[in-house]
Amino acid sequence: MAKKFPTAFTILFILIAVVAALTWVIPAGQFDRAYNEAIGHEAPVAGTYKEVEPSPQGLLAILMAPIGGLYDPATKTANAVDIAVFVLVIGGFLGVVTKTGAIDARIGALLNALKGREIWMVPILMTAFAAGGTSYGMAEESLAFYTIVLPVFIRAGYDALTGVAVIMLGAGIGTLGSTFNAFATVIASNAAGVPFTEGLLLRVFILTVCLAAGILFVMRYAMRVRDDPESSIVAAQREENIGHFLKGAGKGAALPELNRARGIILALFGLTFVTMLYGVVALDWWMGEMSALFLGMAILTWLVGKIDDSTRMDEHAFVDTFLNGARDLLGVALIIGVARGIVVVMDAGKITDTILHTLAGSLAGLGNVLFINTMLFFQMILSFLVPSSSGLAVLTMPILAPLST
Repeated sequence: MAKKFPTAFTILFILIAVVAALTWVIPAGQFDRAYNEAIGHEAPVAGTYKEVEPSPQGLLAILMAPIGGLYDPATKTANAVDIAVFVLVIGGFLGVVTKTGAIDARIGALLNALKGREIWMVPILMTAFAAGGTSYGMAEESLAFYTIVLPVFIRAGYDALTGVAVIMLGAGIGTLGSTFNAFATVIASNAAGVPFTEGLLLRVFILTVCLAAGILFVMRYAMRVRDDPESSIVAAQREENIGHFLKGAGKGAALPELNRARGIILALFGLTFVTMLYGVVALDWWMGEMSALFLGMAILTWLVGKIDDSTRMDEHAFVDTFLNGARDLLGVALIIGVARGIVVVMDAGKITDTILHTLAGSLAGLGNVLFINTMLFFQMILSFLVPSSSGLAVLTMPILAPLST
């Protein structure tokens, strides 16, 4: 029997324990912080680092870290609980839309339209997800699409991993080449005191080249899997994935009819994401407003479904469906708190600024090429510890940007 790889929860708890152990070794220290007008947040002030009284973190701190990742008991303020609630509401919304059969009906219509040309879904969808990544750093928002995209690819003869790659690589590559991402590029540029348009052409080039490479990679893998299903990396889970994403029906099973009610529901579904994108980019929305949007659209979907027997649900069925959908993403919501717990322990142990100060010191005096590559490496390391692009920008750029001059 093959050994199973530890779950993400276990890996993150191990990281929390490792970081807690480091608080006993790494000297505690802090930068002074002041409100930064350019980014609208408090930020570290360069040149103000000083060592402070150590605050080593023990077993209780490790156990409290996931709770602190969601909600700070000391200050009674939210950390990542707004993101967790958003994920649960998305799950409920998807559960309601899926129950009406609208998604399955659209899948059937799409596959009929693309008969023999299903592979072109890869570049079309990856480009769409990359647009979300490059404009606002699409991450948690992409969760809504997994239950839609994966069944499409499985029914088309590909595997679940193809659908995952389309979403994750598409959105990830878009975020990698953040051309005008307000939550990464713009915040970091403002903190560094440079226009966010500086380096725009380079970011467009990075986005274009990486997206093209990603699309070719996924298309090549997808075609290989379609020709030989056993070559799939997840071939052993093929039947399990069909049972989960297609509810046990094979790829040739009949799909619901795309009737008037389902057509309206699909239009509302698309409108929901257009509204979300507009709200985030133009109205400064964040998790609270987006959660309210998805909750409202779930209710509206239920009401619209009443116009046809095939999509109608009574109040009890609607609530049960919403809760079951939220339950499907409960693990995702909880792991967000566990991941945020890493930086909670670092901050409580007062080693975050020490690590940043040490990194900044090692960058001073380096030549241009070495400086750029070393800073990129350091940012990669820090991104594992600070699971927020805007948070990482606020933390690091006020200290590291002056070194680049």
